[in-house]
Amino acid sequence: MRDGATPLHDAPGALLPSSRGPLSAAVLAAFGSRPGDSVFSCIQESTADALGEDLQLALQLCYELHYQGFVGVDPDWEWDPELLRLRAGMERAFLAALSDRSTGGADVAGELDQLLVEPVPGVGVSHFLRDHGEWWQLKEYFVLRSIYHLKEADPHAWVIPRLRGRAKAALVAVEFDEYGGGRAERAHTQLFADLLTAAGLSSTYLHYLEQAPACALATVNMMSLFGLHRRLRGALVGHFAAAEISTAPSAQRMDQALARLNAAGECRLFYTEHIEADAVHEQVIRHEVIEDLLDREPEMAQDVVFGIQATELLEHRLSQHLLDAWRAGESALRTPLQADRHGGRLADTPAAGIFA
Repeated sequence: MRDGATPLHDAPGALLPSSRGPLSAAVLAAFGSRPGDSVFSCIQESTADALGEDLQLALQLCYELHYQGFVGVDPDWEWDPELLRLRAGMERAFLAALSDRSTGGADVAGELDQLLVEPVPGVGVSHFLRDHGEWWQLKEYFVLRSIYHLKEADPHAWVIPRLRGRAKAALVAVEFDEYGGGRAERAHTQLFADLLTAAGLSSTYLHYLEQAPACALATVNMMSLFGLHRRLRGALVGHFAAAEISTAPSAQRMDQALARLNAAGECRLFYTEHIEADAVHEQVIRHEVIEDLLDREPEMAQDVVFGIQATELLEHRLSQHLLDAWRAGESALRTPLQADRHGGRLADTPAAGIFA
């Protein structure tokens, strides 16, 4: 690890958050007992808002068992039949909500081309932060994105054994870059941890789960959902394509926002790395992974399109939440990081060492 790098939290598992409704409360209560002792028959996951706080947190709790787990939670919960049954019901509701809000189709090339066109030029979170963002808003953005970026490539790795030939090899090449090309200090999760530290925030894995609203959890849950189900491999490839194609332009705007605020180099490095890397990844995903997948399995076209559209849907929901809050001068977090006497916004005075 290079000098000055901040190691990711090494303790096994994240801390459990508080519940947000009956579903998440039931899962959290179960985690306090032994696997095999809980029955969730009284829980009606079908009546919950599929994109709401309770169901999305409950899914996050279930999925995290497949990654780092939680402090004090028995690892055997990962494959508990009753918890898996509850999760399956929530997944059906989540998938139905995504499908109902997607237009569908099988025109993969058209969907990929559309990703390069801004629906409303100059409107979006990265545009706002570049042109108007204050430091407290940048910090909130980092906090919400930490749920994704401290996990980043891991959900995509589930699709590797489910691909073949050129598609598998090309996707592994992209993932190799995401993991730093074999250098731990260059892994994108580590670069984001360094960003958080330079911004005066915690780099501990899932440290900000409590503050993250459902719209920030949904994209990560969608990645896990697609990755853990082999039948949804095409949708995960579609999501991966959408993420890689849209990242380079937004990363450039984020770097411009950070430059305007004279942010530390560690904050900018995460985004400058993505400007270069994802421009290349876009071409690899499009011409190597997707083309080979569809040559082998042309019936996957609709799933790839679904993955693209679902990603755009959830990213738009998150963007709208952020912009609505910030334009009103309010925090976009469930609980602000710190309040000042000017209406509870995050303080705009940087801590020592944040700026270069």
